[in-house]
Amino acid sequence: MKKPSLHDQPTPAGTNLEHAKYHNRRVVIETVRLHGTLTRAEIARLTALTAQTVSNIVSELQASGMITAHGPVKVGRGQPATPLTINPDGAYSIGIELDHQSLIGVLVDLAGKLRGRIAMPVSRPTPAVAMPMIVEVVQQLRQQVDIDWERMLGIGLVMPGPFGVENMSSKGPTTLPGWDNFDVETELQQLTSLPVLLENDANAAAIGERLYGVAKSLNNFAYVFIGTGLGAGLFLNGSLYRGQAKNAGEIGHMVVMPEGRACYCGNKGCLERYVSLDAAYEILQIPESEQHSPDILLQNPQAFDEWLKIAVPALRQGINIIESMLDIESIVLGGFLPAPLLERLIAALDPLPVSIRSDYAASNRLRVGVTGTDTAALGAAALPIFDEFNPRYDVLLKAN
Repeated sequence: MKKPSLHDQPTPAGTNLEHAKYHNRRVVIETVRLHGTLTRAEIARLTALTAQTVSNIVSELQASGMITAHGPVKVGRGQPATPLTINPDGAYSIGIELDHQSLIGVLVDLAGKLRGRIAMPVSRPTPAVAMPMIVEVVQQLRQQVDIDWERMLGIGLVMPGPFGVENMSSKGPTTLPGWDNFDVETELQQLTSLPVLLENDANAAAIGERLYGVAKSLNNFAYVFIGTGLGAGLFLNGSLYRGQAKNAGEIGHMVVMPEGRACYCGNKGCLERYVSLDAAYEILQIPESEQHSPDILLQNPQAFDEWLKIAVPALRQGINIIESMLDIESIVLGGFLPAPLLERLIAALDPLPVSIRSDYAASNRLRVGVTGTDTAALGAAALPIFDEFNPRYDVLLKAN
């Protein structure tokens, strides 16, 4: 694969203000992560930081083990330059995904490589049932994975959204009972002695895609997560947009077919009543007792076509709304739908409806993201890494 040039990737900009040192540290890490291998001079040119600022930050990151320096390389007539890369063993994180059927825990390194995995079946667990199981998963990962646990950044936990919304958070096939007023972050942090970050599955998957996947070079995109329900993670101007109540991207309850299929939220024609695993199971008449894995949808390709007939028109409408409202670079489709079926869905969407993105090729408008049962868990594991290393531009706004 061709290595991207320095001008192919959008990169964050730094500042030489002393009070923004932490921001600049994040900028340097993010720039090296985006480009793979860089010298100090290249980092300074890309970030607009001074050579001295870059040198100080790089020295700090090398000392902490976050960045690895390789043998000097002769470039032009000047002194040999030292290539720098992210050290995969510089930090680790744990991702926990809890839904109504399964509990999955993964441990990844700074490069996103899977180092350990634990899975347990559950059945709509309450906090009293789930919390001891989550702690057990963390303990098993400690025993299973031989790493420097002093470098563990924390735990990312994902659960189905939306959070705290009447008639949506406690009803329907995607929800879990008894969690509405439970402070899961504080409780889990006390039980594990690790920092905990909570996010919905779509946002977490979008963060994972931004760090390691097809959205690595995108500053503006929507990650559409096809799970039991349907949601989206929104990256706008390089930052995850959560909304005022942290429920942005709940596109599953966007009405796309007025007077259409009844939804448990009380509306009719909601997008996830057409585009979701639950909708596919319902239309293909797969009983709940057989819904152990989305792979069951692979067993009858002809029946899958029946779902496509209702899913495609609704999703075309949803894509048109998302593109027209957000003016994004691309929509990434991923989630639990098996990869071959996701590719069939994307192929069936062509031609896409006219929107402000209509002058771009369909391959740019839609991209295939990560799929499979571990998608949300891997996204959860990306949360502590993203929180630690992604530049926070609000630091600069508060400083000015």
